[in-house]
Amino acid sequence: MKNQPSIEQALQTLKENGLKYTKKREAMIAYLAKANRYVPAKELHEYMSEEYPGLSYDTIYRNLHDFSEIGILEETELNGEMKFRFHCCSHGVEHHHHHFICTICGKTKELSICPMDFFQDQLPGCTIESHRFEIFGRCEDCQPV
Repeated sequence: MKNQPSIEQALQTLKENGLKYTKKREAMIAYLAKANRYVPAKELHEYMSEEYPGLSYDTIYRNLHDFSEIGILEETELNGEMKFRFHCCSHGVEHHHHHFICTICGKTKELSICPMDFFQDQLPGCTIESHRFEIFGRCEDCQPV
């Protein structure tokens, strides 16, 4: 599997952060790594329920939140719903970047330009501690016909 090394890294990160390895957690991570886009918890729950009937939505959501807290996943709010994506740095990309996110399918594209230099110049004497920058729109596959 193409993403296997990064999945293994994510599983190691679970262990390093005191989260127990389970087949369910591995399946969740593998699904998100393969999707390579922002995925709603509901979609992941539907997928996981096929293999693990009776698995609760709350369990899925709690794990997604935990994975996000330890840096395995990125999260964003899109159309009033939290969505989750396998962290880009888990794929070996260690550079600072932002994303274009399709509002229809959740596909993402990396943006290598960061607007923070402009904002830093506009805030003399201030210290920026963090930032988040995302562009939302329709990808080439989701354009209206």
